[in-house]
Amino acid sequence: MDAKYLNPIIAATDSVFQTMLSLEPKKKEVSIQEDLVTDKEANVIIGMTGDIKGSIVYSFSSEMALKVVEAMSGMEMQKLDKFVTSAMGELGNIISGKATTGLTAQGLSCDIAPPQIVTGKNINISSEADKVLMVKFNTELGEFDVGFSIN
Repeated sequence: MDAKYLNPIIAATDSVFQTMLSLEPKKKEVSIQEDLVTDKEANVIIGMTGDIKGSIVYSFSSEMALKVVEAMSGMEMQKLDKFVTSAMGELGNIISGKATTGLTAQGLSCDIAPPQIVTGKNINISSEADKVLMVKFNTELGEFDVGFSIN
C-alpha cells in the first residue's frame, strides 16, 4: 500500500482522538497480514468507494470502547450495548470522513459507506485486498488497531 493512502488515515485518527477525546494516540507497530483478523471485541468497518476501494476497520477491546464512549458522552457505560456500538460507529465514521478529505486533497475521488459494527473476539473480516496493513495505537484509555485493506 502506498503511504499516500495511509498517511491521511493515520492523520485523521490522530486529529479526531485529540479533538473529540483529548487523547493523543501513539502509533506503535505496523504489520502486514494476509487476512484481517482481530482479537478485539468492538469492530467498526467502514467501506471505501471511488478511486480507493476497500475498507478501514477500527478495532477496540470492549473495555476501551466503554471508556471511549464514556469520554464522548459523559455517561458511565456498563456493557457493549447498542448505544456504545452506535457511538463507536459514529467515531469510525468521523475519522473516515476526515481521512477522505485528506485523500481528496491528493486528487483522489473517494467516499465512505455507513459503518458496520461487528462484536465478538477473533473475527476474520473478509477483504478484497491481497494484504491488510494493521497499525496498532496506544492511548491513556488503552490500545486499539486500525486495519487498512485497500485496493
